[in-house]
Amino acid sequence: MEIDWFTIGAQIVNFLVLVWLLKRFLYQPVLDAIDKREHRIAAAVSDAAESKAQAAKERDALAAKAEAFENQRAQLLAEAVADADRERERLNGAARKAFDVLKQQQRAALAQDAKTLSAEIGRQAEAEVFAVARKALADMADVTLEKQMTGLFVAKIAALQGTEKSAVAKMLAAKGTPSVIRSAFALPKPQRVAIASAIKAAFEIEPTLAFEITPELVSGIELVGDGHKLAWSLSDYLKTLEKSIGDLLAPEAAGAGGAA
Repeated sequence: MEIDWFTIGAQIVNFLVLVWLLKRFLYQPVLDAIDKREHRIAAAVSDAAESKAQAAKERDALAAKAEAFENQRAQLLAEAVADADRERERLNGAARKAFDVLKQQQRAALAQDAKTLSAEIGRQAEAEVFAVARKALADMADVTLEKQMTGLFVAKIAALQGTEKSAVAKMLAAKGTPSVIRSAFALPKPQRVAIASAIKAAFEIEPTLAFEITPELVSGIELVGDGHKLAWSLSDYLKTLEKSIGDLLAPEAAGAGGAA
């Protein structure tokens, strides 16, 4: 049997080419893929270990924060309880003080009410007495009495001196509105002329006068104007007496209030 060396050589070449092709295009890529996979697995394992360590570290940090928070919560709770106790004591003290002040105010109000009631009783009694006196004088007043009052008023004008006369002169010299003569009854013309003549003689001026009826004067006459007044009236005597009695009653009312 004859050996075909050409065929054997060709097969050997083909085998070598096949081996080279397998190594070049199959075996080496497989080895490279296996290496890459091993590297990826190692990196993943390393990352997992690092993540585990980081997780453990974070867990420990959270545990420490939780413990600190719990301690802080307990401290804040204790401080809140202490503050609440102090505030309760403060409010209790304020309530006691407010109650004491209220009691004092009530006592003062009762004393003031008693004082006011006593003073009001005195004023009412005083008003009734002087109302009766005024009514009696008004009932007794007549034209003759008013004529006598005019004469007394004229005499008072003639007797004016010093600051009182200066004040009346200023009142009569004021411009804009006339001076007013008030009386309880309508003054007859002779009495009006007498008053005007007395003013002219005393102040050397021609007065401009307006006459009004004022029943409250009881028996009397007054000259008013520019914030001043010149009067002669039994009512003035009653008011003076009324003020004196009021001054006397005021200390008694105060004493009654203090006693209450």
